[in-house]
Amino acid sequence: MNDKAAAPQTTLSLPEAVEQAYERVRKLALRTPLQFHPRLSKIYEAEIYLKREDLQAVRSYKIRGAYNCMASLSKDQLERGIVCASAGNHAQGVAIACAALKARGLVYMPITTPDQKVNKVRSFGGAFVEVILQGDTFDIASKLAFENARETGATFVHPYDDPQVIIGQGTVGLEIAQQMDQAPDFVLLPIGGGGLAAGAGTYLKQSFPNCLLYGVEPAGAPAMFEAFLRKQVCHLDKIDTFVDGAAVQQAGAHTFPLCQKALEKILLVPEGKVCSTMLSLHNEDGFIVEPAGALSVAALDQLRPSIKGKRVVCILSGGNHDITRTEEIRERSLLYEGLKHYFIIRFPQRAGALREFVNEILGESDDISHFQYTKKINRQAGPAVVGIELAQKEHYIQLIRRMDQYGIDYQEINNNSTLFELLV
Repeated sequence: MNDKAAAPQTTLSLPEAVEQAYERVRKLALRTPLQFHPRLSKIYEAEIYLKREDLQAVRSYKIRGAYNCMASLSKDQLERGIVCASAGNHAQGVAIACAALKARGLVYMPITTPDQKVNKVRSFGGAFVEVILQGDTFDIASKLAFENARETGATFVHPYDDPQVIIGQGTVGLEIAQQMDQAPDFVLLPIGGGGLAAGAGTYLKQSFPNCLLYGVEPAGAPAMFEAFLRKQVCHLDKIDTFVDGAAVQQAGAHTFPLCQKALEKILLVPEGKVCSTMLSLHNEDGFIVEPAGALSVAALDQLRPSIKGKRVVCILSGGNHDITRTEEIRERSLLYEGLKHYFIIRFPQRAGALREFVNEILGESDDISHFQYTKKINRQAGPAVVGIELAQKEHYIQLIRRMDQYGIDYQEINNNSTLFELLV
């Protein structure tokens, strides 16, 4: 397998290599806008700019690194074929690059990849690309893809841990540097394996030495955060794959040292906060972003005191949102915001018990959004799983007070992961 074929044959520094690569990348990737965002700027009392990589043809920045890497290969390497693994966005970049370069591609994707991303890969790649769905996580799919490339002699195009891919992603930073009238004070870069943060971060740090760069990861998949903490790349045994575009079990060996030099620190954002941010961007601004694409904006709350009066750039890294996930996203947001609570409630097995609960316990704006109950034979009381949605999180205390006052036999299960996953 020729997995080292994409390494840059140059003595240029990474920023110089990014500038050289830009002429190549711009043949296929759009120069995306850097937009001032009035609503967020008002909320945070700062100048907030959004780098709209969600507007790429493949709806993510991944086209940059994939095409830069593949366009750097020799004719012989392209003829032997391309193999990659991806949770979605890198696969789309590879697919469209395969079609442009007329190279055969084999794309491994986790079984858990949203259908929307799988279908897009097939659409962009056409007859040049075959999709193989295997493994529950990106890392498993990546291992299978790597093994295939080794056996067949095809070139493995890594989604983030390859020098030419990193250089290609660095063109996001180059465009930001060209588009800013004044130096930004903060830039927030989403991180999965670290390709964007390593490439764009390195370029931006050289362009704006005083700018503070923060990487942003989902709390359930903190691969780069743990690498920073332990001062070495490490493997996470278990991750939450909800933020599929940034859910990897191990940061890159190439990306980690570059991120160490460029970034101030890594911020972790709860998946529920990501969901709330996605809904806000959609409802308030009409932006359709995927979970990974919302990471940078979702992290702004953590920097609120520091960014007041400052110029801040957030990279919206992707917009491949699967509409079938909307209800899950709304549910996670409600749970995170404290607006939805699930209980096991033991109701007396007599007529009118539920009506009394509704009349006496629920507030005027409270709503039962989930109710699961089976009547038990020869028992005085039977358990029901009840989901209650609140208009304001402050109403929770009043709800609990009324249940205690009326002697309701209940157990909340929001924070009991075992019961929650089993019953909800």
